[in-house]
Amino acid sequence: MRSTRRTQNLTRAGVVTAATALATLASLAPAGAATEMDGAWAPFGRCPVDAPSMLAADGKTDVAICISSSSDSGSIKMGTSVVPTGRTDLQAGVITHSDGTTTVVPPADGALVAAPAQLPGGLLGLMCPSDIPLVSDICKQLTDNDLNRVTAKVQSVNTPTDFKLLAGVTQGQPIISLPVRIKLENPFLGDKCYIGSSSNPIVLRPQNTSAPAVKQQRFNPDGTLNSTGVLNQLSILGANQGDSTYAVPGANGCGLLGALDWAVNLKSGLPSASGGNSLALNSTSTYVAAFASPSSAVPNEGKLLSQYWHEGVK
Repeated sequence: MRSTRRTQNLTRAGVVTAATALATLASLAPAGAATEMDGAWAPFGRCPVDAPSMLAADGKTDVAICISSSSDSGSIKMGTSVVPTGRTDLQAGVITHSDGTTTVVPPADGALVAAPAQLPGGLLGLMCPSDIPLVSDICKQLTDNDLNRVTAKVQSVNTPTDFKLLAGVTQGQPIISLPVRIKLENPFLGDKCYIGSSSNPIVLRPQNTSAPAVKQQRFNPDGTLNSTGVLNQLSILGANQGDSTYAVPGANGCGLLGALDWAVNLKSGLPSASGGNSLALNSTSTYVAAFASPSSAVPNEGKLLSQYWHEGVK
């Protein structure tokens, strides 16, 4: 009995820390198409409960949970340029293993989906003024707002790694390694202009710079709140996060055949080594859905989580 209680306590602690850590991811990503859910399931419309690795969780050696997290604003400084983040949403599954490691399971459409944001100053701020004829000719045409406007979007690439549970409830410790790229869109830059790539990403390692407020409430499989429900929703609210350790590679694909890569790099100070960049994520809001007692769902915890999620669909 003592061993069972200890396992349950450790599992619950892991869920809390996992939830807080996933707030980091949220600050970089609005939701894609999501299933409408009822009650306490409402934040989890894209949780990949039917992914094979989630379904395989047994509740003992592997515990599957759903994560949803959002942030209204933030920014990423790269060299001398600051790229804002718009309204963001992250949804993913997380599997906590018995050895303390975790695996992030993204939805089919990707865990990280970012609302586009306008780059302050547009192309004038990104490349102008310039003494180079090609660039100066472009700068002269930027009196039209549509030509000057640069839309920036943060995109996840590859799979997040190094997810550390305990870092989620402390300050000053990296929570996760998150590879991303920044897409810049403008008529002159084209639609394939990126800072970072899947082969050479910007790897963010955010950490809490303030402590979150943690609350919990129990609910039934259909999403109805119930103080004795088999499921638990955790809310982890208000934490600010940041990182100043990441390096930023040069731009690629900007302009015809990458002809404007060098102009973006020159004005923005790219590539930029670690220490010359900074991430700021404002007041994150994270929600977690999990079994209140995962051991009660052994050996079918993942399958039951999927079944109950589907019961919560509107």
